[in-house]
Amino acid sequence: MIELRDLEVVFGQGRDRVQAVRGVSFTVPAGGAFGLVGESGSGKTTVLRVVGGLIEASGGAVLVDGRPVGTRQPRSLRRRVQMVFQDPYGSLHPRHTVDDILREPCRIHRLGGVEARIPELLRAVGLGPEHRFRYPHQLSGGQRQRVAIARALVLEPEVLLLDEPTSALDVSVQAEILNLLARLRRERNLTFLMVSHNLAVVAYLCERIAIMNNGRILEEARVEDLAGGTLEHPYSQQLLRANQGYDPELARSLVEYD
Repeated sequence: MIELRDLEVVFGQGRDRVQAVRGVSFTVPAGGAFGLVGESGSGKTTVLRVVGGLIEASGGAVLVDGRPVGTRQPRSLRRRVQMVFQDPYGSLHPRHTVDDILREPCRIHRLGGVEARIPELLRAVGLGPEHRFRYPHQLSGGQRQRVAIARALVLEPEVLLLDEPTSALDVSVQAEILNLLARLRRERNLTFLMVSHNLAVVAYLCERIAIMNNGRILEEARVEDLAGGTLEHPYSQQLLRANQGYDPELARSLVEYD
């Protein structure tokens, strides 16, 4: 469903030139879930935004179901690939009700049956009819993220791009959202491409992961390798130890990989 071949992304020119992504390649099968993991600035979110058609690639190829992706693409392809952003408050219009937020994509893509579609979606993400005409500031963080997920699903996509969808939420709410995403993937046969710095979150939703650093993929592995602590690259091992909590010895021994 998703294929990246030697993806390159460069921002700026001359002294301001930054190569954010360097030769990234991977595939995600239809119905599969693939996680990109790395520290802030590793290039993982840039990869996600290229797949979503929000950023133009500088080189290489990105394909969804065999069709090339770019910032200019037909509505039919944009419908098939939707994104859930990290901040569930910043990604929702503060002056729009939940009804407005879910209705607008339907209007843009000229979808019918909106009056039936919106209540069904609210039920699917665990929200009741009482939430339909509330504004984002009247919702909790978890409820806002459920609305963001509903907005992504309203166009009936095949691919969901997940940009750290639980990092802005309390731990107990994170578990609820992860369970919701896992259920929706099963019920709707969705393909997931997920970005996170939290290895445990990625391991819960994904079958395979790629460890990124400085714009490159250092290692691709199965979730079983992650759970068993058998990651091979030294940076991957560092990241795994760092995810287990603060370790003074690790902090003193951290090595930067170029």
